[in-house]
Amino acid sequence: MTALTMPALPEEDTSLRPVPWRRMAWVTWRQHRIMLAGLAAFLGALAVCVWKVGLGLHHAYAAAATCHPASSPICDRLVTSFAGMDVFLANGYVLQAVPALIGAFAGAPVLARELETGTFRYAWTQGFGRQRWTLAKLVPLAVAITVVMGAFTVLLSWYYQPYLPASTPAALGLPDQSPLVDLFALHGVAFAAWTLAAFAIGALAGMLTRRVVPAMAATLAGYAGLAFAAGLYLRQHYLSPRVARNLFNPPGSAWVTGQWWTKGGTTIRQSAMNHLMTSMFYRMFPQVHRSAAKGSTVRAQKFRTNFDIFHYLTQHGYTEWTKYQPASRFWPFQWIEGGWLFALSVLLIVATVWLVGRRAA
Repeated sequence: MTALTMPALPEEDTSLRPVPWRRMAWVTWRQHRIMLAGLAAFLGALAVCVWKVGLGLHHAYAAAATCHPASSPICDRLVTSFAGMDVFLANGYVLQAVPALIGAFAGAPVLARELETGTFRYAWTQGFGRQRWTLAKLVPLAVAITVVMGAFTVLLSWYYQPYLPASTPAALGLPDQSPLVDLFALHGVAFAAWTLAAFAIGALAGMLTRRVVPAMAATLAGYAGLAFAAGLYLRQHYLSPRVARNLFNPPGSAWVTGQWWTKGGTTIRQSAMNHLMTSMFYRMFPQVHRSAAKGSTVRAQKFRTNFDIFHYLTQHGYTEWTKYQPASRFWPFQWIEGGWLFALSVLLIVATVWLVGRRAA
């Protein structure tokens, strides 16, 4: 039998088979394990810091809340000590920046680094496929980050518990805080949802800019704009606000979104009402001798004077209208905000995958 008469061998299929998802997940872990380890170290150190400071905060709160009589000098010192503790973390500004930092340092480089260095061309020839390559990178990282931040939220909720109006201010004389405004993004599902949104913004910014540093800057700017828009404009419209008439002293836990005065069905300018109430206050406020006046006495007299002014105005045809969101809507607001942030994150990831498929190799 010669080569000319030898039967032909069946041709081998040389096409590349798609890489299984579990292998792609392993590759994602290998590529981003340093980033994940750094993120775990950062959150671990932050959790230890919050836990240690929180222990002291809770002990100071318990001592001030159980001190009797409340007007004694010792109790005043305990309340002052509690009120002045940990201003660095208590205002929430530092911790509210954590999602933005995660989006910039974990989300932005995921695609931008490979697009900047050109290694994506090799990855696209290994049987991954563009869309599968992108999904294998973004989805597992997004899920892992969201789960970790959801667990971290539990620690933050415990830390800020003494500052919530349900447990503190009336006894300790601290300013009331509305859970719908103060520290809202650090409780419930909102913190994890904001972190997921920051990661998705970073991934899209990395695809659009194809450079790591510009993608990080764009992520910080985009997250800041979204956070300010939600806090200043969107959140107060999640549910229709309640409108109350002549609500002189609304609950401190309520979120007052608007107040105005009317007389005879006509709205009065706020500047005119402020001038009227200020002049009445100085006429009606009792003169207290400075040597005999105490802070609690002066506060009580000011409150009584303001109440008398309010009563006088209502008796003479003035009506005050208050538009507010009650504190009982905290969890509905949490789920609404978490829901639209999750939908936005999915949309951004889908847009990123679509742009990867459109990009020329």
